[in-house]
Amino acid sequence: MPNIKSAIKRVKTSDKRHALNISQKSALRTAVKTADVALNGTEIEAAKAAFQAASKKLDKAVTKGLIHKNAAARKKSRLAKRLNALTAQA
Repeated sequence: MPNIKSAIKRVKTSDKRHALNISQKSALRTAVKTADVALNGTEIEAAKAAFQAASKKLDKAVTKGLIHKNAAARKKSRLAKRLNALTAQA
């Protein structure tokens, strides 16, 4: 633990940010996995809702700097591709 007051503050704030980032990344992964499971099923409406939720979480993660914008675009694209294939089947 540092002795300097400003360094102590930096450690505290970075710990807070780290905890927040971890929880947001976890929620993001959960949303993407939920969309993945919904896209494996046959319910189109549930898949659309899960895709929208995952897409929103991915966009928020980009604005907060949690993931790179191209990584989010790639994940959204892959999910959208599977959603389109599911709707084309029905």
